[in-house]
Amino acid sequence: MPIKKLLVSGFAGLLAVVASFPLAPLRAEETKPTLVQPIWPGKPPGETKELPPEQNVTKPGQKDAGGKPIIRLTNVSIPTVSLYRPAKDKDSGTAIIICPGGGHQILALNHEGTEVAEWLTTLGVTGIVLKYRVPTRTPDGKRWLAAVQDAQRAISLVRAKAKEWEIDPQRIGILGFSAGGETAGLTSYFADRQYEPIDEIDQVSFRPDFAMLIYPAYFEKKGEPTKLREDVTITKNAPPTFLVHAWDDPVTVFSSLHIATELRKAGVPTELHIYATGGHGYGMRDTGHNVNTWPQRAADWLKQRDLLTRANSP
Repeated sequence: MPIKKLLVSGFAGLLAVVASFPLAPLRAEETKPTLVQPIWPGKPPGETKELPPEQNVTKPGQKDAGGKPIIRLTNVSIPTVSLYRPAKDKDSGTAIIICPGGGHQILALNHEGTEVAEWLTTLGVTGIVLKYRVPTRTPDGKRWLAAVQDAQRAISLVRAKAKEWEIDPQRIGILGFSAGGETAGLTSYFADRQYEPIDEIDQVSFRPDFAMLIYPAYFEKKGEPTKLREDVTITKNAPPTFLVHAWDDPVTVFSSLHIATELRKAGVPTELHIYATGGHGYGMRDTGHNVNTWPQRAADWLKQRDLLTRANSP
């Protein structure tokens, strides 16, 4: 798909990323985004120092999910959204912002990002990959803060640009994996913006219309994993949520169980899939476990919620 529009600063950032991928290049058949745009007009909130250039830290010959290299991108200082558009005749108007995982240290950019966006386009959904800031700016406190700030801003930006980008402003979802699942979940369940508004875009709602959390991390209370962390309160205003986890995931299944339980208490529509095996970090890759069927279940859920056809369709 040809690039129709690309801001100069976003293009420069994209070139820097591509140039840093000698160890794990993008797949030759990977489609290019329709649009890449920085989400902040200047430096993001709280940025006080310069990081080294963006870098893919995947090691040569590293064994990755599905037998294909994972892009492990770090030193992200210029957060961007990259739009992948479906074919015109399939476009539902629905958009989903994708938050790759990586422990708030790196972004697993392809198998939890661009490959997800490509899959969403086959469903008629605009996939929007959020390249949020890593590594964490607050390692001893709110490790998630910069990521959530970026995700909140990204949703406000997409909603503000909805008419221009031919997106339904009432059908903007968020999807995240692992630490990206934490980012997506906190963006869905926090009532307040995690930074001071800076312009008219921040006057637009940051709350997603639905959430999809794939092996979300860090929602259990430290030292008491059978309890939900104390800074998360899920109310009836939370968006409908789709959850996936493997029982044997070392990033404990309690995260998904706690979220689903609280959503149930609040009366929020929720679908939870727990598989016996599958571990962690499979993304869109086939690792030989039943958990790899989660995209089909997710597509079923989106269809059931009428998100795969245009809102004004008969």
